Amino acid sequence: MSCHTIGAGVLVGPDLESVLERRDREWLAEFIRIPDQIILSGDPIVLKMLDEFNNVEMPNLALTEADVEALLVFLESSGNVELVAEAPLPPGDIYRGEAIFSGGNVLEEGGTPCVACHTVGNIGFLGGGVLGPDLTKVYTRFGEAGLVGAIKNIVFPTMRGIYAEKELTDQEVADLLAYFATVDREGEEGTASGASLIFWGVGLLGAAALFGFMLLFWSQQKETLSDRLRKDAGIISRRRS
Repeated sequence: MSCHTIGAGVLVGPDLESVLERRDREWLAEFIRIPDQIILSGDPIVLKMLDEFNNVEMPNLALTEADVEALLVFLESSGNVELVAEAPLPPGDIYRGEAIFSGGNVLEEGGTPCVACHTVGNIGFLGGGVLGPDLTKVYTRFGEAGLVGAIKNIVFPTMRGIYAEKELTDQEVADLLAYFATVDREGEEGTASGASLIFWGVGLLGAAALFGFMLLFWSQQKETLSDRLRKDAGIISRRRS
């Protein structure tokens, strides 16, 4: 339920209510099982959906044919199933969200910090990960409900391996959501200004450290530069005489 609803409207992907009336069952089974290959094939139905849903590709969930069949049976009978709505998240904190992303705050269950695989906003200036996509605009691409589902339920195969039995708490999800929403809203301007501040801050600290080292070095010299120059001049004068 992280990317789709059944009868509750569009989320990250289309509403799956009556999907078997809109799509051929065999085509749908193949798309659910190997969506990445169907996308690469240039299937016109998939290309149209990608254009409609912000180019968010359905991940390959490594489902078996039996898994896919069970899912299709569920979708066929979903009209008779009562789905329970999830409890709302607590208020999120932007600064805690940034600390969670960058690894400043350790996740309660010990999961890996987001920055190990992703970059976002001005974090990328300091070398965020490149294994996963840039998340600067993830709030726009997924929407609030879709992003909550993606973080809580971890549908992407690589992430499932990393966060197996290390799910984020509702508070951690809320904090990350608040952070992603802020970075998304600030856009490139916020990212650039943040990166500039970091650049100049690091540069000034480096210059101060170098200046301090030079002062320490020169203070320990037994002979000043002017003393050495005068001595050299005296030596030269004696040689000429």
